[in-house]
Amino acid sequence: MAETPKKSLFDKLKRGLFMTHTEIIEKVKESLTPDLPIDKSAIDGLEEGLLGADVGAELTMSLVDRIEGRVRNERITKMDRFTEVLREETRALIPQRQMSTIDTARAKPFVILVVGVNGTGKTTTIAKLASRFKSEGKSVLLGAADTFRAAAIEQLQLWADRIGIDMVKHKAGSDPGAVAHDTVTAAKARGTDVVLIDTAGRLHNKSHLMQELSKVRRVIEKELPGAPHETLLVIDGTTGQNGVSQAAAFLEAAQVTGMVVTKLDGTAKGGVILSIMRQFDIPVKFVGVGESADDLIPFDPSAYVDTLFE
Repeated sequence: MAETPKKSLFDKLKRGLFMTHTEIIEKVKESLTPDLPIDKSAIDGLEEGLLGADVGAELTMSLVDRIEGRVRNERITKMDRFTEVLREETRALIPQRQMSTIDTARAKPFVILVVGVNGTGKTTTIAKLASRFKSEGKSVLLGAADTFRAAAIEQLQLWADRIGIDMVKHKAGSDPGAVAHDTVTAAKARGTDVVLIDTAGRLHNKSHLMQELSKVRRVIEKELPGAPHETLLVIDGTTGQNGVSQAAAFLEAAQVTGMVVTKLDGTAKGGVILSIMRQFDIPVKFVGVGESADDLIPFDPSAYVDTLFE
């Protein structure tokens, strides 16, 4: 029997989070005393593992307190029950709004603005999203509004050529708002289904960057009321808690509606997603668990918790 898509996605997530899973669970197992009940040393191992996985100090303390209380009250002695309780308590801390998908059918063209610091995998994420939408039978148009780096325009053009989709671009140094305007105008004229617009990730200073992002948003909304319909913030999973700081800096200016966490397969810091979900009332929409186009997968909070603590 063919593997189901859901199983395939779970397997991809499991592979991508292997290092994070190992960081947490192995610390607990190392602290267990054979043939004796779970004790304080195992709880200390859990705390060390969660901190090592970059769950964050505040959330780690909250989880550890919950787990320690249940271990004591329920007299938990087995590792499988311990991890089951860990999953239950972690799920209880995740906001319900986290399960959220992108419904491109609610507007045409459906405009997605993609923001994030340079080096997070932003351009590659745009390419993977474009490939996903094209494979679903949708027409896609890219907008190269990161005009402050010629390399960004060239990289996006290479991806557009490889995927076989069109891209709107101006010369390096051009007004990003003008690129965004021309991209949306072209999409309207062509009846394009989905528009993905890249933005600069680093300018002269943070204030300048945020002003530019706000301006690009205003230009898009003026040309197409209600757009952008999604604003995705791309965060590099390998940066751990630094990614949380990046998120806080972008939220207000960019009016972020969803997160994409990349490079989870190359880090043991995948616990940062728990911190992101807990700290910001904004859903994680996709996670990157590999280099292939189909390794950008929709995020499922429940599957994520199962993978971390199985």
